[in-house]
Amino acid sequence: MKQPTENAAVRRDWRDKIHEIIYESEKPEGKAFDIVLLFCILTSIMVVMLDSVDRLHVRYGKTFQILEWIFTIIFTLEYALRLISIRKPFRYVFSAFGIIDLLAIVPSYLSILYPGAQSLLVLRALRLLRVFRIFRMVHFISEMRFLSTAILNSLRKISIFILFVLTLVIILGSIIYLVEGPEHGFTSIPQSIYWAIVTITTVGYGDVAPATPLGKTIASFIMLLGYGILAVPTGIVTTEMALAARTHKQDNRACPTCGKEGHDRDAKFCKFCGAPL
Repeated sequence: MKQPTENAAVRRDWRDKIHEIIYESEKPEGKAFDIVLLFCILTSIMVVMLDSVDRLHVRYGKTFQILEWIFTIIFTLEYALRLISIRKPFRYVFSAFGIIDLLAIVPSYLSILYPGAQSLLVLRALRLLRVFRIFRMVHFISEMRFLSTAILNSLRKISIFILFVLTLVIILGSIIYLVEGPEHGFTSIPQSIYWAIVTITTVGYGDVAPATPLGKTIASFIMLLGYGILAVPTGIVTTEMALAARTHKQDNRACPTCGKEGHDRDAKFCKFCGAPL
């Protein structure tokens, strides 16, 4: 009767060992795995970039293709091991890193059905975000979380702000159309709105410009208004970042159940799924 329990313990042991190597970077084995993985990611990105050069593609196209598939197989095996070694694989699959890891291997398989899809392999560059965890750059990870939280919390306010700016450029574009007219390049209200957007964002291409004194006065007002408008989104995001800031310190332990990081140093349980750390 003890045999099934012993088999389950052995199975759990090797899964725990794989989890330590793949998800953790505290131990030498885990850090070595992450550094090798980082090298593979960088090399695979270089292969994709070099393959896009016509002269190199003609000469080394077959070699590049073989290397791409070797890296794809390596990343596929790594993805499978990540799923096997975690207690709740679906949490990893739908996490940010899980989606990025999947995007790193899908283009190669898509290229079988749709030639040219392998150019999407440059998405593997997103996997370089793991460098923060590999070299224990916990402060960078923490700041990335603060920034993402601040942006998400700011979306509603920024959306309202953009709607306000859109209304403003429609009004100003219509006014400049009436003032300048087609003879000065403002051939339609959409064309005038385009000019208002370019001017209020301080880009100023100069392809259309007012010629009358009143038009120049309006343009000057829009330019000055643009500097004030640029400061609004910055203030919104900065405020949200201040609200999202936390004083507690975090480490880079990964939960063996859901795979998420960012736990307090003295945490005993995962704050995302409640599993023991």
